[in-house]
Amino acid sequence: MTHELVLSEVRVSYEGRAALSGVTVTVQAGAITALLGPNGAGKSSLVQALAGVVPARGQLTVDGDIVQLGDPTAVRRAGVAVVLEGHRILTQLSVADNLRVASAPLHRSERQSSITAAVTHFPELSVLLPRDAGLLSGGEQQMLALAQALVARPRYLVVDELSLGLAPVIVRRLASALTAIAQDGVGILLIEQFTSLALSLAARAYVLSHGRISEPMDPATLLADPGLLHEAYLAGGTTTTSLIGGTV
Repeated sequence: MTHELVLSEVRVSYEGRAALSGVTVTVQAGAITALLGPNGAGKSSLVQALAGVVPARGQLTVDGDIVQLGDPTAVRRAGVAVVLEGHRILTQLSVADNLRVASAPLHRSERQSSITAAVTHFPELSVLLPRDAGLLSGGEQQMLALAQALVARPRYLVVDELSLGLAPVIVRRLASALTAIAQDGVGILLIEQFTSLALSLAARAYVLSHGRISEPMDPATLLADPGLLHEAYLAGGTTTTSLIGGTV
């Protein structure tokens, strides 16, 4: 059996305007796949389609099984966790209660061990468990959002804009955590504004522009030859300088 998540021919439209035009992306288990593209390319639309936030057409296959695209319960049961942009946590609850809420779909006997395993990737949270989540820094909130997703012990993790609004030192910390999570066997789809960061972590990369997706590309090749990445972005009207900039 092939261990991969495949989004096939995904289409999303807003008021008759196509945001995604038949996008296909494959995420292999135990590896990070980067999804790059200029603002407005449709990257977040793809994540929101998977999470059921926006209606979409297409097919989702997880380890060979067809899953109802856009059905959050079916997606979660298939072993896919989605971290949407913006550190979406329950700010009025404590860190511990946020993790308990995330564990609710699990059998009672599994909940505490799953929380413990998730926090292992972010030991900084262990001393913050009693604190209200709304009092955390932006980096700590992103750690909590990732830990919430990991509580369900997903086979695949989709992360939208990991580094948005965060200091470089925090981004490096989160990047190392994602690498460790992938080494544990989890397949990760990373949507990231810092192109150089995403390419340094990924085993393969896609470029999305004007709702259309490239063929899978080799990140090392793109890092070594910025001109190739520039060509992939041309439809989005983005310059090579802005693509490679923002190294953290």
